[in-house]
Amino acid sequence: MNTDSRLIVIVGPTGCGKTDLSIRLAQHYAAPIVSADSRQIYRGIPIGTAQPAAEQLAAAEHHFIASHQITDDFNCGEYEVQALALLGQLFRTHSTVIAVGGSGLYVQALCQGMDDLPKADPELRRQLTLRMEREGIAALAEELRRLDPDYYAAVDRSNPARVQRALEVCIQTGIPYSRQRSGVRRERPFRIIKIGLQLPREELYARIDRRVDAMMAEGLEQEARAVYPFRELNSLQTVGYKELFEMFDGTLTREQAVELIKRNTRRYAKRQMTWFRRDPQIEWFAPDDTAHIIGHIDGTR
Repeated sequence: MNTDSRLIVIVGPTGCGKTDLSIRLAQHYAAPIVSADSRQIYRGIPIGTAQPAAEQLAAAEHHFIASHQITDDFNCGEYEVQALALLGQLFRTHSTVIAVGGSGLYVQALCQGMDDLPKADPELRRQLTLRMEREGIAALAEELRRLDPDYYAAVDRSNPARVQRALEVCIQTGIPYSRQRSGVRRERPFRIIKIGLQLPREELYARIDRRVDAMMAEGLEQEARAVYPFRELNSLQTVGYKELFEMFDGTLTREQAVELIKRNTRRYAKRQMTWFRRDPQIEWFAPDDTAHIIGHIDGTR
C-alpha cells in the first residue's frame, strides 16, 4: 500500500442509502466494497441486518458480508486486524477501495485504530455478565449514564457488549470511559476520504418505517424464529431480533413488536448521527448527489 491508494468511507444513519451509493461509486471507480457494519458480517440474518440484495452483491465485489457465523466471537478489534489485512491484498490490484457502514466503532477501527484500554478484569466481567442476565441491559445502561453521561449519550444502548465494556472500564479504573478514548490516530498507509450521507429527519424516519414494513414482508419474522434458540448471542442483540424474540415469548403482540422495531431503529439512527457528527473529516451530502460526491472525491488530495 502507498499514498496513491485511497479508501473512500461512506457513513451515515441506517436507511439513508449507503449501500446504493457504495455500488454506484464501486462501479465508477472499478473498486471493491468492504463492509464496516458490525452485523452484516453474520450469516443467516440477511433481512434484519439489511445485507445487500443478491443483485447488489452481483453488481460489485463485496467483503465482510455474511462472512462469519453468528456464534463467532467477533469484535471491532478483530475487525481492525482482518480488515487491514484484506486492504493490503485489495490495494495490490486496486487504487481505490470503498468502505461502507453505520457502525461507528468499526469505522473508527478501520480508519484510526482502537484505543489501548485496560484488559478486562475476569471477576468484574463475570459479575457484570450475571447482572446483565438478571437485570437486563437497561440496568447496566443506567449505571453507565451515572458514571459516564457523555458516552451514554453516544453508545448504541441496545448493544450489551458495548454497554458492558464501557461500564467495565469505568468501574475498573474509576475514570469515565469517554475520557480514556484518546482518539489518537494510528497512521494508515493509504489516503482516507470520508463521505457522510444525511437526509431531513422526517424523510429519514419515513424511510426507516417503510423499510421495517418491507423487512417484515420479506420474512424477518421467520428469520428471527430460525435464530431464536441462539437469542443470547451478542450477534443477535440487535434491533429487530430483540423485539421479535419478545413477541415469541408472548410479552408483545406482532403489532407492538413492529412498532417497537420502528421506534428503536429511529433512535439508533439518531445515535449514529450523534457519533458521526463529531468527526470533522466527514463531508456531508444528500444520498443521491452522486455527481458532487465524485467531484469531491476526485478533488481531494
